[in-house]
Amino acid sequence: MAAAATFLRPSARAALAGVWLFVWLSWAAPAPADPLPVFEVAPGVFVHAGRHEETDATNAGDIANCGFIIGDDAVAVIDSGGSPTIGHRLREAIRVHTDRPIRYVVNTHMHPDHLLGNAAFLPDQPDFVAHGNFQAALAARGDHYRQAFDAAVGHAAAAEVRIIPPTLVVSDRLELDLGGRVLDLVAWPVAHTDNDLTVLDRQTKTLWAGDLLFMERAPAIDGSVLGWLRTLDALAKEPAARVVPGHGPPSAPWPDSAADLRRYLGRVVEGVRKVQAAHGTIQQAVETAAADEAPRWRLFESYNPRNVTAAFAELEWE
Repeated sequence: MAAAATFLRPSARAALAGVWLFVWLSWAAPAPADPLPVFEVAPGVFVHAGRHEETDATNAGDIANCGFIIGDDAVAVIDSGGSPTIGHRLREAIRVHTDRPIRYVVNTHMHPDHLLGNAAFLPDQPDFVAHGNFQAALAARGDHYRQAFDAAVGHAAAAEVRIIPPTLVVSDRLELDLGGRVLDLVAWPVAHTDNDLTVLDRQTKTLWAGDLLFMERAPAIDGSVLGWLRTLDALAKEPAARVVPGHGPPSAPWPDSAADLRRYLGRVVEGVRKVQAAHGTIQQAVETAAADEAPRWRLFESYNPRNVTAAFAELEWE
C-alpha cells in the first residue's frame, strides 16, 4: 500500500486551533491530576492497562488501554482514555517521564473509552490523528456518547467532554517521526469497526492494535466479523515482537496473543451459520452460538448476544 494521509489546509487548521484555544479557556483549568500508573513495555513505550469493567462513576471511564511513545524530539499519545479525567492523568504520567512536546494524539478508533481523554491534550495543540472513516463514524454517534457518559459517570464529569475532530487523517499508511523514532500507522478495512488504525513502533517492534485485539475481556463486533478475521490474518504478518491490545494486559507476544480472539470470532461464525443452515431464528443463534466460550471471557454475557446478533445480520446475506 502506498503512503497516504490527509492534512487540513493551514488556514483551516489555524481556525481549528483558535477554536481549541477558546474551548480551553472557556472552562476552569483542572487541578493537578494523579499520574496514571504505566508500564514501560519496551524502551520509551509506556502503557496503562484499563479495567475490565463498564464505564461508571467509580472508574471514570478507565476501561481501555492507553499510553504513549517518547522520541528524541516529541511524544505520541496512543489513545487518550475514556474520560477527560483519565486524559489528564495520562498527561501527568507523560510529564513524569519527559518534558518533550506532545506532538500527536492517535486515536485507534472512534469508541469513547479510547478517545474521551482527548480534551486533556488541547493545551498542547497536537495533531489529532485518526482513520479516514473516523470523523463520519464519530459524528454519527457523538451525541449518544455524551449522553451515555453523562448517565454513567454524572453530569459534572460529562461537562468537560469534547468531541474533537482529527487534524490528520490516514487513508492508507502514514509515518510519524518523533525524532530518531518512526511510527508506522495503518488504516484497516472494516473489522472491529470501519475505522481501525494500528501503530507500529519500528524501534522496539511494538504493535499498538487498539481494539483489533481484545484479551481477557469479551470483544465487541461493531464492523464485520469476517473482516475482523481477515484483518487478524493480515496483522499477523506485521513485523512485531509484542502487541499492546485495546483491552487486556499492557503487552503480550505477537502474533500468538491473537489466538483466543481468533477462536472466539470463529466460533461465533460457526454457530451462526449452523443456525441459519437449519433455518433457525436469531434468538436461537444468540442462545447457542459461541456459548462454550463463556468461561474464557469477562463481560461475556453482556457482549456475546450483541456479537451474535451483528454476525447473524452480516452472514445471512452471504
